[in-house]
Amino acid sequence: MGIKKFKYNAKTTSFKPIKNQRIRNFRNLAAFLIVTAFFGIISGFIFSNKVNSPEENSLAAELKEMKIQYELLNKKVKQSQEVLGQIENRDNNIYRSYFELDPISEDVRKAGFGGVNRYSKFTDWKYGDLVSDVAKNIDILNKQMVIQSKSLDEIVISAKEKDKMLRHLPAIQPVANKDLTRLASGYGMRMHPILKISKMHAGTDFAAHIGTPIYATGDGKVTLAGREGGYGNVVKIKHGYGYETLYAHMSKIKTRSGQNVKRGDIIGYVGNTGLSTGPHLHYEIHKDGQPIDPVSYFYQDVSPDEFNVLLDKSQQMSVSLD
Repeated sequence: MGIKKFKYNAKTTSFKPIKNQRIRNFRNLAAFLIVTAFFGIISGFIFSNKVNSPEENSLAAELKEMKIQYELLNKKVKQSQEVLGQIENRDNNIYRSYFELDPISEDVRKAGFGGVNRYSKFTDWKYGDLVSDVAKNIDILNKQMVIQSKSLDEIVISAKEKDKMLRHLPAIQPVANKDLTRLASGYGMRMHPILKISKMHAGTDFAAHIGTPIYATGDGKVTLAGREGGYGNVVKIKHGYGYETLYAHMSKIKTRSGQNVKRGDIIGYVGNTGLSTGPHLHYEIHKDGQPIDPVSYFYQDVSPDEFNVLLDKSQQMSVSLD
């Protein structure tokens, strides 16, 4: 056992034992270390929540860049929608109109997506609204493109059919302008030169020299090539789409019944057969079984001014050649 030391207290006139200094120092050190450790833990916790690790900083930077890229992507998608909108407008007002197709309504082109919310999986994401908006716009754009693609397919089919129809229309003069001596008589009521009665003249008479070539005015199939009453030597062509043409008073026929002909093919030659008072071609166009004025269909051979002159001449004739 160690020796105890005492200290005299003059106030109390007594001796008190002196405590060991090392024990006091140890206790003070222990208390200091405990307090320091406590504050170190608290500071570390606070610091760890205030300052991110390098990995967390990298992820945050990537997330920020991703947000920027999504915003740019969304902007580009909307720009694409605007361009597609212009194409849709031309599609409805020009292409589909020209080919006589019904326009596609906005409700069909930009219909929403019903049923289950397919974008709900983005709800809990930090930028879920942005991602959902981009995904939705891309889906709408894809649907618009599918509809537009189908519309263009429909237009291609109609264009091919339109081209076929245009080739079959009787759209040229059956006798070339260079071979004409005159336009002898037009469509309408005329005095018949032989019967001497006012009679409906259901076609147009082209005066030309005997042997002048006569051309098919549109693609079609010959339904008659032979002699028929007052028409003399006559050719009839069925063009489809309700159109049929007749070429009468030929001197010679250069086709046969059942033959397919193209516009511009020579089908015969001008003559004076049948009830006729001079060499000419009597030409008729029938639509759905009814005769119509052929002058209205010469648009591929004449200019607007020439057409007006031709129309005036056809109306001035009071006597036909057949």
